[in-house]
Amino acid sequence: MKRVIFIGETGSGKTTLMQLLNDWEIKYHKTQQVYFTDNVIDTPGEFMENRFYYNALVSSAVGADCIAVVQSITSRQNYFPPCFSSRFTKPMIGIITKTDLEHTEADYDLAQKRLRLAGAQKVFSLSTVNQEGISGLKNFLLTDEF
Repeated sequence: MKRVIFIGETGSGKTTLMQLLNDWEIKYHKTQQVYFTDNVIDTPGEFMENRFYYNALVSSAVGADCIAVVQSITSRQNYFPPCFSSRFTKPMIGIITKTDLEHTEADYDLAQKRLRLAGAQKVFSLSTVNQEGISGLKNFLLTDEF
């Protein structure tokens, strides 16, 4: 499995994705530091929300095979600058989370546009609540695709 680093704002679902991919119990846990597991690197949302920490994200990504920028479909804030992927030497994917929550097609289009502008080459939409889209992400991480 590719080792992926999750980068995104606080509350976007990065830690829940890490728990899911590691087959751990899903429970709320506020990430206060970078967590390294065999297949996931989980980062605090504050690292994305404060440009001062961008270098910490780049350094943490050294051990990853790909970068995943994570955007909640309900988020009204965009923390990903255009061409954000240029900071990294790894390919970037985008993940739209919380698709089980009420949203419009315009919300989905906006989230996808933000991720694409940041440099995501491929975008996954998923819900950890009803497991929609999870198998597609897992299958991608298990292949040599990129």
